[in-house]
Amino acid sequence: MRRPITDQLPRLKALQPPTPFARSGRDVAPAHRPAPGQAYGSLSSLDPGSAKLAQILGASVKQNSHGEHLSLHGWHGRYAPCSPTPAALQLLAPEGPEEIADPQQWLFLDTETTGIMGGTGTYPFLVGVAWWEGGGLEIEQLFMREYSEERSLLAALAERLAERPVLVTFNGKSFDWPLLETRYRMTRAIPPPTPRAHLDFLHPARNLWRLRLGSVRLSQLERHVLGWDRGQDIASEEIPSIYLDFVRYGRAEPLVAVFEHNQMDLLGLAGLSGRVLSLLGEEAASDDGLELYGVSRLCERRGQTKRARRFYERSITSRLPSETDRAARTALARLAKRDGDFACARELWESARGNSRAGYEAYEQLAIYLEHEAREPRQALETARLALAELRHAHQCGTIAAVAFRKAKARFEHRAIRLERKSERSLLDACDGDQEQIRGTSAG
Repeated sequence: MRRPITDQLPRLKALQPPTPFARSGRDVAPAHRPAPGQAYGSLSSLDPGSAKLAQILGASVKQNSHGEHLSLHGWHGRYAPCSPTPAALQLLAPEGPEEIADPQQWLFLDTETTGIMGGTGTYPFLVGVAWWEGGGLEIEQLFMREYSEERSLLAALAERLAERPVLVTFNGKSFDWPLLETRYRMTRAIPPPTPRAHLDFLHPARNLWRLRLGSVRLSQLERHVLGWDRGQDIASEEIPSIYLDFVRYGRAEPLVAVFEHNQMDLLGLAGLSGRVLSLLGEEAASDDGLELYGVSRLCERRGQTKRARRFYERSITSRLPSETDRAARTALARLAKRDGDFACARELWESARGNSRAGYEAYEQLAIYLEHEAREPRQALETARLALAELRHAHQCGTIAAVAFRKAKARFEHRAIRLERKSERSLLDACDGDQEQIRGTSAG
């Protein structure tokens, strides 16, 4: 059955080009249209709000076949270009193209949008891009003064990405780039550009610093990892309303803080990329146990077990929190077991036992080893009983979740029952052997 036309109206409306908001309660001509007799693209052609913003920022109007947009350039020498090593690239992008090894091909990107949740109704009104040039970071910020300038902005971004095809973001794989791809498709005029590679530094940052910091927001990483403070910065959730006020009422001054926020995000991303690459290098330039533990986990995930073992060993020789220390020892024991180094694995399991997820894994792995490799079922049984005692104590103290307690308890009880039967059979076999020996001696 065909749907009523009234049900289809929202979908049809969504396909229409957006209508610019009215400023001061009345409609105005699009800002990119010059008055009669004025040069196309001159600042004098702008409405007062846009002209004031351009004047405050020192920005210029850029023109292409799709219209106009505002552009702001700046150069920053805080960070020198970083050169990724093969070892770092094997962890970041093991199957990446050859362009990824050349930082001159990198294009850093960060967007400011009309909504922090994304979706087809969200517009990236400010797109900041940056690249290494002249020993520092060149930043260009592309800004649409109203919605009709979106195509011009997107066309300019496509040109930048054609020049430097390796995209570098922070959470860009989940937010910035999918949003931009959606906007390219919604224009139905500009095909979405395809980066040769996409490096998203949020994911390695989580591995390296979430255990220490909890939050891995870029501003927190700048402060605690890079060692510099942004100072006064605008809250991200305030940015959409500031832009909407500019479009409606021409309020230019509050947007200056948005441009500065975007610049700081790009500088932070560039600095963070260099720090991550130095940590993921062959020798991991760090003495911090938590950072080394994070590098170890990345190496293990990529199948680089030798590097993982080396970094796990370095991490446990430093001062780690007790639970992380158990996790590092358990992981190192797992790799030692895989390499057939059971003596090392046993020592690590014995030192890692305790009330934590990794601690109970150590109990279980030690019991498995004692039963099947060492052929010591009685010691394996004793290990299972010790784990049960630890579990009951943790449950009484409330230091283990009820679901985790029930699952672990059932697992160790099943193992203990089976080992008790196995120990009894072993004892009976030993007794039968002794009786046979006694009878043989008497007969002799």
